[in-house]
Amino acid sequence: MRPTASFMFSHPAHWIALGFGAGLSPKAPGTVGTLWAWVSWWAFQSYFNAAELGLIIMISSLIGWWACKVTALNMGISDPGSIVWDEVVAFWLVLYLLMPASFSTQLMAFVLFRFFDAAKPGPVAWADQLFKGFGWRGAFGILFDDFVAAFCTLLCFALWKVW
Repeated sequence: MRPTASFMFSHPAHWIALGFGAGLSPKAPGTVGTLWAWVSWWAFQSYFNAAELGLIIMISSLIGWWACKVTALNMGISDPGSIVWDEVVAFWLVLYLLMPASFSTQLMAFVLFRFFDAAKPGPVAWADQLFKGFGWRGAFGILFDDFVAAFCTLLCFALWKVW
């Protein structure tokens, strides 16, 4: 099922889970969602301090857990590609932990995160299979593999810094 704008606006959870429309992209919705996360992060940085940004990520993760649960159930697909809130909060976490970061550092983080999220090597593939299905467990699984992709992205930066 490919969601439509009317589906997105039929429930607040859909609007959130579909990344305020980014998930409606017919091609590469995860990439579009990550781009949306990056652009929105630039806007947030101007208005919030580090503690507030961390709180936004935590609250957004919890709200996203609910939104992913409702949207996946209503779509009848346990982990639809059009749900992009997982990319949004996971990439926000990457940008938050890299602050302050130059544009080139953020661009590299974007490329690495998209690689880990799309290719799902090693631990990301494991995380992707760990929590499948509907309900709270399945919704956690939607988010979990993207947080593991974020961890792998940050691990690359840490290894680069040590090297």
